[in-house]
Amino acid sequence: MTPTTPVGPGTPSIPGASARPGTPSIPGASARPGTPTAPIELDREKLFAARLHAARVRPYLATALFALHTVESRQVPTMAVDRHWRCYVSPAFVARTPITELAGVWVHEVSHLLRDHHGRSDRVARERGLTGRGERLRMNIAADCEINDDVFGDGLAEPAGAVRPGALGLPEGQLLEEYLRQFGLGPGTLGLAWLDCGSGADGLEREWELGAQGAHGLSEQERDAVRFRVAQGITGRPGSAPKGWRRWAEEAFQPPQPWRELLGAAVRSATSGAGAGEDYTYGRPARRSAALPGAVLPSLRRRPPRVSVVIDTSGSVSDAELGSALREVAAISRAVGGRRDLISVVPCDAAAGTVQPLCRAEGITLVGGGGTNLRAGFATALRTGPRPDVIVVLTDGQTRWPGTRPPCRTVVGLFPRLRTRGSWDENDPDYVPDAPPAWARVVEIGSTSATR
Repeated sequence: MTPTTPVGPGTPSIPGASARPGTPSIPGASARPGTPTAPIELDREKLFAARLHAARVRPYLATALFALHTVESRQVPTMAVDRHWRCYVSPAFVARTPITELAGVWVHEVSHLLRDHHGRSDRVARERGLTGRGERLRMNIAADCEINDDVFGDGLAEPAGAVRPGALGLPEGQLLEEYLRQFGLGPGTLGLAWLDCGSGADGLEREWELGAQGAHGLSEQERDAVRFRVAQGITGRPGSAPKGWRRWAEEAFQPPQPWRELLGAAVRSATSGAGAGEDYTYGRPARRSAALPGAVLPSLRRRPPRVSVVIDTSGSVSDAELGSALREVAAISRAVGGRRDLISVVPCDAAAGTVQPLCRAEGITLVGGGGTNLRAGFATALRTGPRPDVIVVLTDGQTRWPGTRPPCRTVVGLFPRLRTRGSWDENDPDYVPDAPPAWARVVEIGSTSATR
């Protein structure tokens, strides 16, 4: 988005950032002090022409674009959205920006809402203890990087000043949560202090927003309906949307799944427990070393916990359940703070497959189709270096479990099965598998409750 010289209320103030080189001037702003100037009227015809252009070049986003209610505001630097699907527009920004670039801004702002950047930013803030306007600015920058790496082109002009990951030395194709770990506010971000896409981008409500009780906001059900229609438009025309949007649509099509929060909570509990993610280091000697002259004792330091996910790929697990397992892997990655480099995946039927690092869930190769022996999966996961702090098993339960407790915490995600005689048959109609062992935390996938 193109910055302006004045920074609106609610925008973090960073010294030296208010006069960005090359910033276009606002018409009438250079008038002599004391000279009255007429306020610029919002050119709604131009603004809506830009929205129509955006809908023509990105037809799958049309439902979302026309669901936004526009609000004229002289306190926003460019355009901004709140979590209730209102779009706040600066008249001066519309006056100086070409229609083709305005169309790009329309798509950019509605992308924040479709991708739930406000909700995700709130979750990250809670989990990582991020507070203050400076951290919310970082979230806005990270959210822009997630959007802008593949949203422009193919008839959609890139607006002047759009934040690209490459400009910050960051790789493309990552998510808000991943970008947040890779940069901080400093000299490289001084020129971005003007950035303010509203609470729809970072979750922090602004004083110029109308709030939950204001007019023309969408209810939660209406917002979900818009997302569903957009996802339908993307999946109905395969190949016409960038990969990032197609991935989003596949996830958006999934119905609400309350067990996912339970599974995430179980994983977070396991990774934060005593002993998980802890190790001794000589990089910082222990304080008790002073009591032992001539001896250097290591201190106990916390490190990011490692998670190994064992996926049951036996013949009793359906293709739909394998697809669900991959979605759960993505949810597990979010549960541990988005650190995909700390998660590995082990496909297993009667034998364990190759340990695969997590890059994208859809890139995981699941091979199998035979009998089930998850003992081999446990053994492979524990042999992997460095050893995991938590093992997560996604299975239908038709397996024999390890006879002894592994030297790390275990969480079992159990696919539902009809517990009637014969329904457990793989090869033996009289075979009834053992229940998961008592040392595992069990979450029934498809249920609203966890056990143990």
